[in-house]
Amino acid sequence: MKLLHDVPAPAKLNLFLHITGQRPDGYHLLQSVFMLIDWCDTLHFEKRPGGGISREDLTVQLPADDLITRAAKLLQQHTGCTQGVHIAVEKQIPAQAGMGGGSSDAASCLLALNRLWDLKLKRTALEKLGLQLGADVPFFLRGHNAWVEGIGEQITPIALSAARFWVLKPPSGVETAQIFTHPALQRATKPATISVFAAAPYDFGHNDLQPVAQTICPDVSLALQVLGNAGMNGKMTGSGSAVFAHCTSGTAPIQVPDRWQGRQCSNLEVHPLQGWASSDS
Repeated sequence: MKLLHDVPAPAKLNLFLHITGQRPDGYHLLQSVFMLIDWCDTLHFEKRPGGGISREDLTVQLPADDLITRAAKLLQQHTGCTQGVHIAVEKQIPAQAGMGGGSSDAASCLLALNRLWDLKLKRTALEKLGLQLGADVPFFLRGHNAWVEGIGEQITPIALSAARFWVLKPPSGVETAQIFTHPALQRATKPATISVFAAAPYDFGHNDLQPVAQTICPDVSLALQVLGNAGMNGKMTGSGSAVFAHCTSGTAPIQVPDRWQGRQCSNLEVHPLQGWASSDS
């Protein structure tokens, strides 16, 4: 195998995000549900001799040492693989959105190169590598919608009914570190249970990061207002600045403002690359 084209890297939404505490080492304890959606980046891989790793940006210019390149280098170093690769990237998921685009790209890169380079690493081995790249990467490698706890390392697969969502991303973004270090951040939300969440999954909970993000980035409030004007109860995903709302049959159409990104998305039952790396069982 020399080529792997049209490899998807789907975004995620946090249906809720509660901060339940903070560890002595400063890491925040959270509860959330991560849900895969069909807003995707697309990666193309060409195996090359000599061990070189190169990247071509087909849509948006990415940093030289982005998570895709770092994932490829990490996998190569971990395995001692002497093969190289050229990766072309069609970036569609917005940056600084709270949609996990960079982490998803890294996960899809690990899965694709594990196959292209015929490394035969198990999924758990890829997850350990992924965790070195970012806390959300193991979620995308597992490939299921999930209830997430701890500092993000406790991942429990859950089933969600098929649904559609409006997702809006204003032009400005939010720095995650700025939110987590903000003195106004709520850090003591009462822990929830999966059973309570499951009774009303698309109306449950809130995002503890949202009030701080709205203070730092007024565009978050504007985006929520756009959804509210269409009769939808919006919520921020992750650390923002993207917001989303569950669509129903009576949802009014939305005019996406100039320079914003927005679309209707469907959730995914499983990651499109589910099964690309075998489990240990």
